[in-house]
Amino acid sequence: MGVQAGKDVLLKIGDGAEPEAFVTVAGLRARTIALNARTVDVTDADSAGRWRELLAGAGVKACSVAGQGVFRDAASDAAVREAFFEQAAKTWRLIVPDFGVIEGPFLVAGLEYAGEHAGEATFALSLASAGELTFEAL
Repeated sequence: MGVQAGKDVLLKIGDGAEPEAFVTVAGLRARTIALNARTVDVTDADSAGRWRELLAGAGVKACSVAGQGVFRDAASDAAVREAFFEQAAKTWRLIVPDFGVIEGPFLVAGLEYAGEHAGEATFALSLASAGELTFEAL
């Protein structure tokens, strides 16, 4: 896998229609994608050598996404802002070239705006998974 520029990471939001259509919100300049799975400890007095035993597939899985960028246009800005204020899970798609596509329901956990007087307006976004996600390798 080659080195990837942050601008290559695309963030898309679903329109809620059936079938779901996705609109590109932004290319993320800096980003973090964290995938986590909690473990369930099932160790007991009969565990071999008293070594810890974990129950496979039983833990809670979660994904968080944090990124910075510039909105594609006013409509993209409005869609993200609406998702934040509604605090309803929307379907999001995160595309990382040469890695894969993560898709599923997320809540906007944080939204920040910034900008220089004579520069572009930027945003910082935090998404928290709110249901089952899918991953498709590219």
